[in-house]
Amino acid sequence: MPSGDYQKFLKEILVSEKDLKIRVAELGRQISADYAGEKILLVCVLRGGVMFLTDLMRHLSIPHMIDFMALSSYGVGARESSGTVRITMDLNMDIYDRHVLIVEDIVDSGRTMASLIEVLETRHPRSLKICTLLDKATRREVDVKLDYVGFDIEDRFVFGYGLDLDEFYRDLPFVGVVDLDAYTPEE
Repeated sequence: MPSGDYQKFLKEILVSEKDLKIRVAELGRQISADYAGEKILLVCVLRGGVMFLTDLMRHLSIPHMIDFMALSSYGVGARESSGTVRITMDLNMDIYDRHVLIVEDIVDSGRTMASLIEVLETRHPRSLKICTLLDKATRREVDVKLDYVGFDIEDRFVFGYGLDLDEFYRDLPFVGVVDLDAYTPEE
C-alpha cells in the first residue's frame, strides 16, 4: 500500500506540515527552558512517536539521551483498545534518578499512558513528565497529567506523522482525518 494512495480516504488535513514544524520547535524550546542545566532521557513510545521524537530532538538545546518502549492495548488491525496494556518492548536504560520525558504520538483514553506511568514510577526516576503530539481529551477515561501538548484535537480518526492507519501511512508529513466511509482496509 504505497503512501500516495491515501487521497481517496483523506477527509481533511487536520494539522499541516507547516503547523507541525512550528509547534514541534516551540515544544523543543519550552522543554529546553524547563530542563535548563539538566540532562534528560526521552522515552519514545513506539511506533507512533518516532517521527515526533526525531523532529523534537532537533529542537532541544539541552543534553538528552533516547530510549524506546513499545506498548500494546490494541490487537493487530484493531481500532479500539482492548483495555489491557502490555509492554511488548522494555527500556534498555535504567531510569533511576533520571529526568524522564515520555514522548508519545497521541493520548486519548489515557489508559495506556496511566499504565506506563505506573510502571515507570516504580523505577524511581528523578522526574517523570509526558510530551504528546496530540491530545484527544474528549475521549479521556483515566485522568493523566500531560506536561507538553502539541495539539488538542477532537475525537476523530487520524493518521500520518507517525500515526498509522492499519500500520501504513506513518510517513506522511501531516496529520490527516480518515474518511471512514471511503476507507476499506486491505486484508
